[in-house]
Amino acid sequence: MNKLLSMLQLQQQLNDATNGIGWERGTTKEGKRINWRRCIYMESAEMIDSFGWKHWKSIAQPTDYANLQIEIVDVWHFVMSLVLEDGIYRENETHEQMVTWMAETKGYEMLCTQSAPAFASDEALMLKIETIMRRSLEPAINGDLEKMVDDFFRLSVMGALNLDELYRLYVGKNILNQFRQDHGYKEGSYIKIWNGLEDNAVMKSAWETNPNMSPSELYSVLKESYPS
Repeated sequence: MNKLLSMLQLQQQLNDATNGIGWERGTTKEGKRINWRRCIYMESAEMIDSFGWKHWKSIAQPTDYANLQIEIVDVWHFVMSLVLEDGIYRENETHEQMVTWMAETKGYEMLCTQSAPAFASDEALMLKIETIMRRSLEPAINGDLEKMVDDFFRLSVMGALNLDELYRLYVGKNILNQFRQDHGYKEGSYIKIWNGLEDNAVMKSAWETNPNMSPSELYSVLKESYPS
């Protein structure tokens, strides 16, 4: 429960810094409309590109499972943002109340009890991703958000992530997103490819090299690795 609360609070802080205080009302500090559901289905579509699903092209392309896990974490940012928007703006919920109902889902129970889950089949993974896409495209109805969160937790388990690994990768990507914002991401001057590697891969490699790093230490490693 504490890790879930920590991730939700980190997402709140990131959204406040990136979009401005009051973003839960649906617009950024620059007045640009926010649509978290669109973010979810567009990122989910990118997730499917981790698979060699095109029957007419790159037939022997292997599944990029490392990228799949990064994309799962990217979608998690937007799912939590939708939870925060709905909870704060519409339901007047505290972070603790949001975490309480999320932790009551069957998917969360699976995420906590799986010590070392294995990857599900590619077809099963793609079907679950497409389920989340459908939920994000449907009009918001009672219970819709709970089902989406439950499906997300189930997808995480199918993608060989337990709660500890989801937390570790999320914190890493959260710090990377902060680093991006601090180095010109919004202005378009940020460099995403570092010495032939995408910044996501650099971040993941840094965590794997030293999984006991603090978030501030990870930020320092990214700063040292960033091409000037």
